[in-house]
Amino acid sequence: MNAFLTQSFTPKKLNGLALKNRFIKAGTFEGMSPQSAVSSALCNFHGRIADGGVAMTTIGYCAIENDGRLHENMLYMHEGIRNDLSTLINTLHSKDCKVSGQMGYGGGFSKNRHRQRKRPLGPSFGINMLGVAQGMLFCDAMTLQDIDRLVKRYGEAAAFMQSVGFDCLEIHFGHGYGLCQFMSPKTNRRTDLYGGTLQNRMRLPLRVLESVRKAVGDDFPVIGKISLTEGVQGGLDYDDALEIARLLDQGGIDGIVTSGGTSTMNPMIMFRGDNLLQPMLKAEKSPLMRMMLRLAGPRLFKHYPYEELYFLEQAKRLREVVNCDLIYVGGASNNNSFATLMQAGFDFIQLGRSLLSDPDLPLQAKHNPGYASRCLHCNECVATIEHAQGIHCTRFDS
Repeated sequence: MNAFLTQSFTPKKLNGLALKNRFIKAGTFEGMSPQSAVSSALCNFHGRIADGGVAMTTIGYCAIENDGRLHENMLYMHEGIRNDLSTLINTLHSKDCKVSGQMGYGGGFSKNRHRQRKRPLGPSFGINMLGVAQGMLFCDAMTLQDIDRLVKRYGEAAAFMQSVGFDCLEIHFGHGYGLCQFMSPKTNRRTDLYGGTLQNRMRLPLRVLESVRKAVGDDFPVIGKISLTEGVQGGLDYDDALEIARLLDQGGIDGIVTSGGTSTMNPMIMFRGDNLLQPMLKAEKSPLMRMMLRLAGPRLFKHYPYEELYFLEQAKRLREVVNCDLIYVGGASNNNSFATLMQAGFDFIQLGRSLLSDPDLPLQAKHNPGYASRCLHCNECVATIEHAQGIHCTRFDS
């Protein structure tokens, strides 16, 4: 086993948090929280990942408030789930696994029928693409008062998450969700202090980071997931990512997850491999949404053949502008890739699809120098988030 591969199995601290190796389960919405409840399925899912040897697992899409959910079967942070959430986290701790919570806010992209407001709120008035089939056609633009309230709510959610036992918080700045909608010139058409230049469009995300940091303290790990590119004309691109990373680093973030794409406009740039359209059509229950997918699918679901480490060259550029930890995600599924990432200077590796097919990946990889995941990059797992079973590998489900 070469030195760089060995390094991926060595301990490292993230801020003050000691992690036993460099492998982190990526935040992938599990589809196992009916009516925002912590289910036994959710506990079993993360328990299985913990048993497989990851240093930290991420509970995906912990909405900061009810109206921040994409739909009603997502967790949102409130006192009603305190005991169940603490029990889940304590169980994972007993398996020698740390737990990160992914702080989500859907912005103007939602089909949550249990919202307090009539319409979801984004940076600008527009079409709510996710809610069309539910009769939720539009999203409204946030007022300055709405923005101030959102910043405060992030801080409150962060304090709650720290108090229930999370070891780390991951703020979701990417994939076309609420904060990314402010960051992107494609969705942010504001003309005030929160629109226009990239510095202005970063104003809300940086205020959110400041609010979260103030709530949890300097010694608590706070990381952020960004989109290196949205992969659409007029959206965020790879050069924007350098400035976004620099500003987050200056704002005191401890680590940046170098993802890409946007769920609302180009999801395939982050899910390289077989096209998502047919699995999504098969899983969609709404006739109206199926019709919309057939019409918009060829444009929305572009073809990006799978290749190992497909974000590597662009993600490496961030090391030139930041001092914080870099956490790679995107097509790492074998020991050669893990060694390459360590050699390239990444601090941690997030794994998504490959852990669905191989929950024991870290343990297997440590004991087999030639290890490669069974994942076929068929992307059928992505369409199972609203399946009764929740997200799972359809080929090697274990």
